[in-house]
Amino acid sequence: MSYRSLREALLALALVLAMGAVTAAAAAPVDLALVMAVDVSESVDAKEYQLQHEGIARAFENPQVTEAIAAGKDHAIEVAVIEWSDRDKQVVTVDWTRIDDAASAAAFAAKVRASQRSSHGLTAIGDALLAAKALLDRAPDPADRRMIDLSGDGMANIGPPVQAVRDSLVADGITINGLAILASEPWLETYYNDYVVGGPGAFLLRAENFQSFATAMQQKLLNEISERGPTRHGRQDVARAAPRQMQ
Repeated sequence: MSYRSLREALLALALVLAMGAVTAAAAAPVDLALVMAVDVSESVDAKEYQLQHEGIARAFENPQVTEAIAAGKDHAIEVAVIEWSDRDKQVVTVDWTRIDDAASAAAFAAKVRASQRSSHGLTAIGDALLAAKALLDRAPDPADRRMIDLSGDGMANIGPPVQAVRDSLVADGITINGLAILASEPWLETYYNDYVVGGPGAFLLRAENFQSFATAMQQKLLNEISERGPTRHGRQDVARAAPRQMQ
């Protein structure tokens, strides 16, 4: 082999090794890959949307949440936000973000606040779950757990059967937790419990109205990150555990 050929071969090998090192660094494992799926259907007015928006941001700015992340095996999670309404309206408003300290949590909260409402429309929960699953499938880092956190204020009124979609995602190893906002449909908790939530350790919390969304979201995140079941909150009109937990 000539000197030139040897040099080219060594350069090619160095490039391959460097690319492998970059890939390995980019694929650092996380404890949880979490998609937050937010209802922006017609029943959610501008004020209610802002309360959801701000509630997510404030939850990630809470020191208890970052402490829970730091206590995990890999000391990190990855999170994305998708807004959903009608069958053709599922939009990623904040793409995958790795959170491993207070600074990255604050940066994620800033991205949430900077995003704008993506749509209005009917309530296609089944399509929302399918879009969240597609987003999980392209998560950048390997995760011990894959989870969808779906919040909304109404039952599905269009799209594929929610229970069938839920069962398919659970079979694929995804846990679906719910946050039912009871502002307009007081029976929504039962609907979410029966048709939406599922998977190992899945649970449902409720917010009596949009004003209590931030408190419920914070409690929910702490439960999800730390892998503990929901605990009863001091004010039962803010958030509480569902009557049963899915196994």
